Amino acid sequence: MTPRDVACNELVELLTEYLEDALPASERESVEVHLAGCEGCGNYLAQMRATIDALGSVPVETLSEEAADTLLAAFRRRTG
Repeated sequence: MTPRDVACNELVELLTEYLEDALPASERESVEVHLAGCEGCGNYLAQMRATIDALGSVPVETLSEEAADTLLAAFRRRTG
């Protein structure tokens, strides 16, 4: 089966699941094909990995209520 074309804006939407190894195999292959041919998205992936490496993970219970509210509002705006 040939991987489907993935646009840059779609790749951004799929990247978290890609990094968490949560994409179905066919979607993962489509993302990897796009990354192999798109320098900008490859750079974006590298930046995301560097950010994750630098920050690690932040347990939700350590966030202030204000920080949690700000993050939730940002995600809600992003997902429309």
